[in-house]
Amino acid sequence: MKIAALQTDIIWEDPSANFKRLRPQITIAAAARARLVVLPEMFACGFSMDTKKIREPFDGPSSQFLREQARAHGIWICGTVPELPAQLSPSDPRPFNTLILASPEGDLVRYRKIHPFTFADEHLHYGAGSEFMTVTIEGARTTLFICYDLRFADEFWATAARSDLFVVVANWPERRKNHWEILLRARAIENQCYVVGVNRVGDNKGLRYMGDSAVIDPWGEVLVSASRDETMLLAEIEPHRVAEARTKFPVFPDRR
Repeated sequence: MKIAALQTDIIWEDPSANFKRLRPQITIAAAARARLVVLPEMFACGFSMDTKKIREPFDGPSSQFLREQARAHGIWICGTVPELPAQLSPSDPRPFNTLILASPEGDLVRYRKIHPFTFADEHLHYGAGSEFMTVTIEGARTTLFICYDLRFADEFWATAARSDLFVVVANWPERRKNHWEILLRARAIENQCYVVGVNRVGDNKGLRYMGDSAVIDPWGEVLVSASRDETMLLAEIEPHRVAEARTKFPVFPDRR
């Protein structure tokens, strides 16, 4: 399966402008025969804590954008959205940082970020999810994660046996770039799994985002990577290589 990782800048709190910028990039990715297109975390608005302004209803504009692009190009596409639940609790009006995956038929599945980033007060503005999400995409068992989740190895261990591919979307700042690069490779190595990490670029609210998106194979080898510019990474993943790695070097049976 060919994956396109779209490493982009994000116009702050302006979904319409970001949709406009992304459409031609998605078209190029589809023309390159990518079957899965991955967008950065909060692709439509940036990592804003002003949730009263940016939150969207369940199945709102950003969800519709992903659905429309998936159907128009016959691809899988994912990115995160500040989305309210379908059944809103009167006592908790917070949206969730929700990674939405759209299928070529326009069906949507959702993963709600399990670990809000308390260092940036995300937990005060967004709810925390509680369930993992694994979807089979073109024969690749794909488990979805969001940014800060990357630091919690146990979450990846818990889903590794049923995964060929981990997708991690992020707004990860430059000041912790070494952590991003090392943790992506560590998750691939320790779980003998492909990892796709897609980060944004650009400057916002005093933070610089360096990109460093990458696709890493089950042996921890970087297949393709980017630096700080807007770009599209293309890489082929082969699920059978995950099984081969786990057979040749059987780590899982020794886990305790």
